[in-house]
Amino acid sequence: MILSDVDIRKKIETGDITLDSADNGHHNNINASSVDIRLGKSFKIYNHTHLAILDPLNLETFHQATKLIEVDEGDAFIVQPGEFVLGVTMETIGIGDDLVARVEGRSSLGRLGIIIHSTAGFVDAGFKGTITLEITNINRMPVALYPGMRVCQLAFEEMSSAASIPYSKKGTSKYQGQQLPQESKLYADPEFHEILLRRRQRRVDSMATATPATPAGTPAAPHEGNTGSL
Repeated sequence: MILSDVDIRKKIETGDITLDSADNGHHNNINASSVDIRLGKSFKIYNHTHLAILDPLNLETFHQATKLIEVDEGDAFIVQPGEFVLGVTMETIGIGDDLVARVEGRSSLGRLGIIIHSTAGFVDAGFKGTITLEITNINRMPVALYPGMRVCQLAFEEMSSAASIPYSKKGTSKYQGQQLPQESKLYADPEFHEILLRRRQRRVDSMATATPATPAGTPAAPHEGNTGSL
């Protein structure tokens, strides 16, 4: 069940929904069935010239591929045609153990060709932190984005019961408490750990096959140049 503006306000009053920012401006951004969320001042861009590929098995590629940019108040961040950047919400969002949230881009930005999230539109029960925005410009023209502008909407839904292990208590939660735009932590997924172990084992097996051990009792081959009679 999607929460109405009445229920959103009630959840904010009880602390089941928190929307923290320096100016607490969210009070003016509650709609009939959602809350408008604003764009923060931090962005991460990808340095395409530094790396040929982003490999989930190589932790360093993720750190080397991105560059953090801070935009001053009143200045614009320009998203070039076809460019993909990571942004962040101004608000730090917290949701209770019996709620989930969905991120939706604003229609007014969609009409400029700006996609606010590529896939990560779902916020798990118990999450707290800023939301990293996966921003893409599919327009043929550059588009200016301004920190503080309303950039997306959050709709909240009530679950059938509270989660037994909310996101805040799950050991594999990778993005809890994030504040800056966070690049992918795909390398921390357990399946990639298994893939890495199998890859290392194949290398060990390959080396063992390529250099078989000399059987015990086998005479050593004579050295070149010492085959003549004394």
